[in-house]
Amino acid sequence: MLEVPVYNTEGEQIETLSVSDEAFGTRVNTALLKQAVVAYHANKRQGTAATKSRGMVAGSTRKLFRQKGTGNARRGSIRTNVLRGGGVAFAKIRRDFRKKLPQKMRLAARKTAILAKILGNDLVVVDGLVCETPKTSQMAKLLSNLSINRSCLLALHQRDTNVYLSSRNLQDLTVRIAEELNAFDIATRQKMLITREAMAMLMGQEG
Repeated sequence: MLEVPVYNTEGEQIETLSVSDEAFGTRVNTALLKQAVVAYHANKRQGTAATKSRGMVAGSTRKLFRQKGTGNARRGSIRTNVLRGGGVAFAKIRRDFRKKLPQKMRLAARKTAILAKILGNDLVVVDGLVCETPKTSQMAKLLSNLSINRSCLLALHQRDTNVYLSSRNLQDLTVRIAEELNAFDIATRQKMLITREAMAMLMGQEG
């Protein structure tokens, strides 16, 4: 049984939340977490880089001059990669870098990423997060009260336009809703700030 502190928006600890072992497990699966992060990185690549090889450029295939007797270096066709306007050696071609990650593996990776944040004391549960109006100063003050001064992932239980607008000007803060969380977003941020409702939602889904 893990114990996670719950804070209010003023940065004061108000209670402790008990997290069962069934919710996120007891051991961080680092191999699975790495596999998930590599897959998410690969899936972000466009793979559209392309250059022309000597077989793709326009030009005659005639040998420029005879092999011997001219005093020049040996030359083949004008398409060779050592001449200006020729093709590229080891030309790049369009390719798909995507890696498939089954749904069960994605969910397991998310679960172990959250567990790693809990064990590293990098997960903060906040209660009563409400933004009546979109103001960046409110969100900046919240992070200051919770002593979060590094890259942070904020997880909400549902979409909140005011929270999003209050956070978008903070460079190191990323906002996601609980059902859209993935292992890559969690693992690549130093801190994870999650509302109490979103935490309960994740514990219910994982359990």
